[in-house]
Amino acid sequence: MMIESLGTARFPRVLFSQVRQDWRTPEVIFAGLHAEFDFTLDPCPREPTFDGLAISWAGHRVFCNPPYKRGGITDWLQKAREPALAVYLLPVRTTPAWWHDHALNAEEIRFFRKRLRFDGATINAPFDSCLLIYRNEACYTR
Repeated sequence: MMIESLGTARFPRVLFSQVRQDWRTPEVIFAGLHAEFDFTLDPCPREPTFDGLAISWAGHRVFCNPPYKRGGITDWLQKAREPALAVYLLPVRTTPAWWHDHALNAEEIRFFRKRLRFDGATINAPFDSCLLIYRNEACYTR
């Protein structure tokens, strides 16, 4: 296991978000959310054939589990008000600017009680997760 050092403390590299980018949504989580929200677009699919940031989300009900790389979450959250509904699966990180500038502006924040085990992982994630739910009331009709 790779180890990062911060002063005298040593931490497994997996604790740093840039180490892994492919945290695949647990199927049971997605199925429950899809039943609730009836998504019409996933801009970050498992096998992407398009750039989810470059396409329009207007009029859609979006589920988004974006790459968690440093600075990248902001790019995805900037599209939150474009669709009729946007639901993001994200790590709980309350110190980055994206949390204060975007997450706290969601209509709803749901926290998971336990750390998720993402599909393909053998252990639970090394971070807490949440859902950010944005509703554009002008066009949200569910």
